[in-house]
Amino acid sequence: MAFQPKNFVRPAVITACLLLVPFVAMQVTSEVNWTLSDFVVMGALIFSTGLAGELLFSQRGNATYRVAAGLAVAAGFLSVWVNLAVGIIGAGPNPANLMLGSTFLIAIIGAVMARFRARDMARAMLAAGAAQFLAPLASLLFWQPDFTPDVTRGLVGNMLFVGLWLASAWLFRQAAEPQASGAGASRVA
Repeated sequence: MAFQPKNFVRPAVITACLLLVPFVAMQVTSEVNWTLSDFVVMGALIFSTGLAGELLFSQRGNATYRVAAGLAVAAGFLSVWVNLAVGIIGAGPNPANLMLGSTFLIAIIGAVMARFRARDMARAMLAAGAAQFLAPLASLLFWQPDFTPDVTRGLVGNMLFVGLWLASAWLFRQAAEPQASGAGASRVA
Protein backbone atom coordinates (compact mmCIF):
# COMPACT_ATOMS: atom_id res chain seq x y z
CA MET A 1 0.00 0.00 0.00
CA ALA A 2 1.43 3.35 -1.00
CA PHE A 3 1.65 6.32 1.33
CA GLN A 4 -0.97 8.80 0.14
CA PRO A 5 -1.82 12.42 0.96
CA LYS A 6 -4.91 11.22 2.85
CA ASN A 7 -2.51 9.63 5.36
CA PHE A 8 -1.76 13.16 6.64
CA VAL A 9 -5.34 13.76 7.78
CA ARG A 10 -5.49 11.37 10.74
CA PRO A 11 -2.19 12.55 12.32
CA ALA A 12 -3.25 16.18 11.81
CA VAL A 13 -6.63 15.64 13.50
CA ILE A 14 -5.09 13.68 16.40
CA THR A 15 -2.41 16.35 16.84
CA ALA A 16 -5.01 19.13 16.95
CA CYS A 17 -7.16 17.21 19.45
CA LEU A 18 -4.22 16.47 21.74
CA LEU A 19 -3.02 20.08 21.65
CA LEU A 20 -6.50 21.21 22.65
CA VAL A 21 -5.97 19.59 26.06
CA PRO A 22 -3.24 21.97 27.29
CA PHE A 23 -4.90 24.88 25.47
CA VAL A 24 -8.17 24.34 27.32
CA ALA A 25 -6.31 23.66 30.57
CA MET A 26 -4.58 27.04 30.23
CA GLN A 27 -8.00 28.71 30.12
CA VAL A 28 -9.13 26.95 33.30
CA THR A 29 -6.06 26.93 35.54
CA SER A 30 -2.81 28.81 35.95
CA GLU A 31 -0.98 25.51 36.60
CA VAL A 32 -0.65 24.91 32.85
CA ASN A 33 1.39 27.62 31.14
CA TRP A 34 2.51 26.66 27.64
CA THR A 35 4.22 29.09 25.29
CA LEU A 36 3.80 29.18 21.53
CA SER A 37 7.09 27.29 21.17
CA ASP A 38 5.75 24.54 23.49
CA PHE A 39 2.75 24.09 21.20
CA VAL A 40 4.91 24.13 18.06
CA VAL A 41 7.44 21.61 19.38
CA MET A 42 4.83 19.26 20.82
CA GLY A 43 2.69 19.60 17.69
CA ALA A 44 5.65 18.71 15.49
CA LEU A 45 6.51 15.75 17.72
CA ILE A 46 2.96 14.38 17.79
CA PHE A 47 2.38 14.96 14.07
CA SER A 48 5.69 13.38 13.01
CA THR A 49 5.02 10.41 15.29
CA GLY A 50 1.60 10.01 13.72
CA LEU A 51 3.08 10.18 10.22
CA ALA A 52 5.70 7.59 11.14
CA GLY A 53 2.95 5.35 12.47
CA GLU A 54 0.88 5.80 9.32
CA LEU A 55 3.89 4.99 7.15
CA LEU A 56 4.94 1.92 9.12
CA PHE A 57 1.43 0.57 9.58
CA SER A 58 0.69 0.99 5.88
CA GLN A 59 3.46 -1.46 5.02
CA ARG A 60 2.56 -5.02 4.19
CA GLY A 61 3.26 -7.29 7.05
CA ASN A 62 1.81 -9.54 9.66
CA ALA A 63 0.60 -8.59 13.14
CA THR A 64 4.09 -9.11 14.56
CA TYR A 65 5.49 -6.54 12.13
CA ARG A 66 2.80 -4.05 13.14
CA VAL A 67 3.47 -4.53 16.88
CA ALA A 68 7.20 -4.10 16.23
CA ALA A 69 6.47 -0.91 14.31
CA GLY A 70 4.25 0.32 17.15
CA LEU A 71 7.01 -0.30 19.69
CA ALA A 72 9.55 1.51 17.52
CA VAL A 73 7.27 4.52 17.13
CA ALA A 74 6.51 4.51 20.86
CA ALA A 75 10.21 4.26 21.75
CA GLY A 76 11.05 7.19 19.50
CA PHE A 77 8.19 9.37 20.69
CA LEU A 78 8.65 8.67 24.39
CA SER A 79 12.41 9.06 24.41
CA VAL A 80 12.25 12.41 22.57
CA TRP A 81 9.35 13.61 24.73
CA VAL A 82 11.03 12.73 28.02
CA ASN A 83 14.32 14.17 26.85
CA LEU A 84 12.66 17.46 25.85
CA ALA A 85 10.50 17.64 28.97
CA VAL A 86 12.98 16.87 31.74
CA GLY A 87 16.15 15.49 30.18
CA ILE A 88 17.31 11.93 30.62
CA ILE A 89 20.77 12.78 31.95
CA GLY A 90 20.46 15.69 34.30
CA ALA A 91 17.99 18.45 33.61
CA GLY A 92 17.55 20.90 30.80
CA PRO A 93 19.42 21.34 27.55
CA ASN A 94 22.88 19.94 28.00
CA PRO A 95 25.22 18.13 25.63
CA ALA A 96 24.56 14.79 27.31
CA ASN A 97 20.86 14.96 26.44
CA LEU A 98 21.59 16.19 22.93
CA MET A 99 23.58 13.00 22.27
CA LEU A 100 20.38 11.01 22.70
CA GLY A 101 19.05 12.65 19.54
CA SER A 102 21.35 10.32 17.65
CA THR A 103 19.12 7.41 18.66
CA PHE A 104 16.12 8.92 16.93
CA LEU A 105 18.15 9.71 13.80
CA ILE A 106 19.65 6.21 13.71
CA ALA A 107 16.17 4.68 13.87
CA ILE A 108 14.78 6.91 11.11
CA ILE A 109 17.76 6.62 8.77
CA GLY A 110 17.99 2.88 9.46
CA ALA A 111 14.30 2.35 8.67
CA VAL A 112 14.59 4.24 5.40
CA MET A 113 17.77 2.37 4.44
CA ALA A 114 16.01 -0.91 5.37
CA ARG A 115 13.17 0.02 3.03
CA PHE A 116 10.96 -1.11 5.89
CA ARG A 117 11.81 -4.79 5.33
CA ALA A 118 11.37 -6.71 8.58
CA ARG A 119 14.83 -8.31 8.78
CA ASP A 120 16.61 -5.03 8.04
CA MET A 121 14.28 -3.12 10.36
CA ALA A 122 15.41 -5.49 13.12
CA ARG A 123 19.00 -4.40 12.50
CA ALA A 124 18.04 -0.72 12.48
CA MET A 125 16.14 -1.02 15.78
CA LEU A 126 19.03 -2.96 17.31
CA ALA A 127 21.35 -0.09 16.30
CA ALA A 128 18.91 2.43 17.83
CA GLY A 129 18.84 0.41 21.06
CA ALA A 130 22.63 0.33 21.15
CA ALA A 131 22.79 4.10 20.60
CA GLN A 132 20.19 4.67 23.35
CA PHE A 133 22.33 2.55 25.69
CA LEU A 134 25.69 4.04 24.74
CA ALA A 135 24.81 7.76 24.59
CA PRO A 136 24.36 8.18 28.36
CA LEU A 137 27.51 6.16 29.00
CA ALA A 138 29.50 8.37 26.63
CA SER A 139 28.06 11.46 28.28
CA LEU A 140 29.22 10.20 31.66
CA LEU A 141 32.73 9.83 30.28
CA PHE A 142 32.87 13.23 28.56
CA TRP A 143 30.84 15.52 30.83
CA GLN A 144 31.08 13.61 34.12
CA PRO A 145 27.90 14.89 35.73
CA ASP A 146 27.43 14.53 39.45
CA PHE A 147 25.64 11.33 40.39
CA THR A 148 22.60 12.99 41.84
CA PRO A 149 19.40 10.97 42.32
CA ASP A 150 18.04 12.63 39.14
CA VAL A 151 20.98 11.38 37.05
CA THR A 152 20.65 7.89 38.53
CA ARG A 153 16.90 7.83 37.82
CA GLY A 154 17.61 9.03 34.29
CA LEU A 155 20.08 6.22 33.67
CA VAL A 156 17.66 3.63 35.03
CA GLY A 157 14.77 5.14 33.07
CA ASN A 158 16.89 5.13 29.92
CA MET A 159 16.95 1.35 30.13
CA LEU A 160 13.18 1.37 29.51
CA PHE A 161 13.80 2.98 26.13
CA VAL A 162 16.63 0.56 25.39
CA GLY A 163 14.19 -2.26 26.17
CA LEU A 164 11.57 -0.84 23.81
CA TRP A 165 14.08 -0.59 20.94
CA LEU A 166 15.34 -4.13 21.59
CA ALA A 167 11.82 -5.57 21.86
CA SER A 168 11.01 -3.89 18.55
CA ALA A 169 14.14 -5.38 16.97
CA TRP A 170 13.25 -8.84 18.26
CA LEU A 171 9.69 -8.58 16.94
CA PHE A 172 10.88 -7.36 13.54
CA ARG A 173 13.20 -10.38 13.47
CA GLN A 174 10.26 -12.64 14.32
CA ALA A 175 8.19 -10.99 11.60
CA ALA A 176 10.97 -11.75 9.10
CA GLU A 177 11.11 -15.47 9.97
CA PRO A 178 8.00 -16.51 8.00
CA GLN A 179 9.30 -14.58 5.00
CA ALA A 180 12.61 -16.41 5.11
CA SER A 181 11.11 -19.86 5.61
CA GLY A 182 8.36 -19.20 3.05
CA ALA A 183 10.96 -18.39 0.42
CA GLY A 184 12.62 -21.76 0.91
CA ALA A 185 15.70 -20.26 2.56
CA SER A 186 17.58 -22.58 4.85
CA ARG A 187 17.99 -21.49 8.45
CA VAL A 188 21.29 -21.64 10.21
CA ALA A 189 20.98 -22.00 13.97
